[in-house]
Amino acid sequence: MIVNSTPAGWQIIYQQAHALLAAQLAWHWPPTLLPPDRWVGLLAAIAQHDDEQEAWRGRGGHHGLTAAGAPANFTQKAFSLEQAAGVLAAARFQGRWRSLLTSLHLSCLYEGLRGQSEEITSFLDYLKARQQEWRRGLKLTKAEAQQAYDLLHWCDRLSLILCRHEIPEMGRAVEIHHGPDGRRYDLRQPQGPGGPVLVEPWPFAQPEIEVSVEASVLTQLQFRDDAELAAALRAAPIETLRWTLAKG
Repeated sequence: MIVNSTPAGWQIIYQQAHALLAAQLAWHWPPTLLPPDRWVGLLAAIAQHDDEQEAWRGRGGHHGLTAAGAPANFTQKAFSLEQAAGVLAAARFQGRWRSLLTSLHLSCLYEGLRGQSEEITSFLDYLKARQQEWRRGLKLTKAEAQQAYDLLHWCDRLSLILCRHEIPEMGRAVEIHHGPDGRRYDLRQPQGPGGPVLVEPWPFAQPEIEVSVEASVLTQLQFRDDAELAAALRAAPIETLRWTLAKG
């Protein structure tokens, strides 16, 4: 979960919803990088890159909570090898291209954990070996695969900035990431909250786009266990967060 503090409590955005927002962003990018079949596969990889989250489902325990009983943001949870292996296993059913993109994302996220345990290091080695195998089978160079992955990473990063309300105040700029063209992209919101979010340089096909994500609104600050949190989330009102992105 992405957990934002509000004056009244918590705003919860599921990681799968954040991934769907990332796919909206990619959909607006001109599909010039790849043949149509691989473009669709890239969109699928972006939309599903945060799937296979641990299914705590509120059956006791405190997986979804901090030690203080607050909803736990995803950054407060330890690396889950089970989730990483699960999302890679799910990608296999959509083919080598989806598998390659998913494995590149896992390598990007978790290569820094190499050496923490034999199990994690073995998984990271497995990713590298399979990436080479999939590139060879798809007749792709390492640079071509990286270019496609860079769009996944770019959309993931921009989606997180929006979902976590990380746009700086006073119109200051923040770097999104470098795009598949190798250029650095920044965003800023000079008119403040509610105003258009300016992206520079402008990457999208249309001069202005609108994207959205759904969030659950909680007014209870602490929870006894996962079951109470799950019940509150099922009953929580839903709000739709919308952003207008425009050319800077």
